Amino acid sequence: MKNKLLYVWDHFEEILLVPALAFSTILIFAQVCTRAFGNSISWSEELVRYLYVWETWLGVSYATKRGSQLRITMIRDKLSPKGQMAIEIFVTIVWLAFAAFVFYMGVRAIGQIAKFGQVSSALRVPLKYCYLSIPVGMAMMSVRLIESSIKRFRPAKEGGDK
Repeated sequence: MKNKLLYVWDHFEEILLVPALAFSTILIFAQVCTRAFGNSISWSEELVRYLYVWETWLGVSYATKRGSQLRITMIRDKLSPKGQMAIEIFVTIVWLAFAAFVFYMGVRAIGQIAKFGQVSSALRVPLKYCYLSIPVGMAMMSVRLIESSIKRFRPAKEGGDK
């Protein structure tokens, strides 16, 4: 059970992103096919748009987990190991501050949207659910930043274990 939960946590973004991207692709294909025959699925474009928004914000977390966000390491690479560690800590703090700011602004936006009761035009879904992707993505990014920082800065255990 513990291994299964660990697997789900380690692959959380992929578990959500891969099916969402596959579903989006199928839905767009279906939309193109139905348009070719003179009909269209009225709600498909909107649903795919909101799925892409969610995929983007969850993708931020995925990129953070993999360490594949854009980085310029020219200066860091010229520093001593202690200097490199200091730069990494500073950059992580800046990323966390950025994530906290965007999280806060996302929550404020959701509050405003909820207050006015805005709904999407085709699906009639409250727009707060689309905008919820912002704080969720930033929270996940923060967790992944902390997780990777702990792994990076924790001294290696004896015997080669991680």
